[in-house]
Amino acid sequence: MKREIEKSRWRTRKGKIINVHSFTPSEKWFDIQLDDGELNHRPGQFVQVGIFGVGEIPLSVSSSPTKRGSFELCVRATGRVTACMHKLHIGDYVGIRGPFGRPFPIKKMRGSDLFFVAGGLGIVPLRSMINYAIDHRKDYGRIIILFGCKTPGDLLFEHEIEAWQERTDIKFACTVDKSDPEWKGNIGLITSLIPGVHIDTENTYVIVVGPPVMYGFVIKELLKKNISEKKIVLSLERHMKCGMGKCGHCQIDHPKNYYCCKDGPTFTYEEVKDAVRL
Repeated sequence: MKREIEKSRWRTRKGKIINVHSFTPSEKWFDIQLDDGELNHRPGQFVQVGIFGVGEIPLSVSSSPTKRGSFELCVRATGRVTACMHKLHIGDYVGIRGPFGRPFPIKKMRGSDLFFVAGGLGIVPLRSMINYAIDHRKDYGRIIILFGCKTPGDLLFEHEIEAWQERTDIKFACTVDKSDPEWKGNIGLITSLIPGVHIDTENTYVIVVGPPVMYGFVIKELLKKNISEKKIVLSLERHMKCGMGKCGHCQIDHPKNYYCCKDGPTFTYEEVKDAVRL
């Protein structure tokens, strides 16, 4: 069985779009069902999504593995393939390869508090881990979520975020760079929220996902709190093409010559601190 799952990662499988929803003019959510079974991913992994005659792109899986029958992607229209994908409808098919990559260390994190820091589209892969932890609530301690985006109109998964805010076992805070008259929340960079978060530094894993420019500033704030470099987990973004570590497109400028597609995309800060400038 394990061997069959491994083989399925390399071949292209037919994925049918069973639901689609626009979050913003730039971001769309897709619910995809494979013709031949489950995706069998883990939080933090990605898939290669192909459109015949157009191309193929890597996309983080946004849903938790605890959701069975289909999986979810969130796509920002930034290029030829993503723009084409935004034109697809329920019933259309895409090609799926994967899942690929090293997931978040869910086993190592069991029994620990989880502190999530998401910037912009970084909420997409983090949502998979957040919902996994919620569905296995007894396996983890405190759950803290910080989410930052440019404007209130850029908020993704708004109804789900409202549900997180209502839970008594989750501490959630959100900030925007620029507000509108209706916004009642915090205004400022996501780093402005970190000093006010009280954590058990010996028993907390911090998972950070966002635009590359965010990492240095967030990590500086975390190190001020004496978080171990081994317990700061990042998901790095590179131009991944093959998903197998063969083409070299996603090689990271690092002494160990990491390939983001197979050695990552998740790394501890200790592993890649030479490549993440503070």
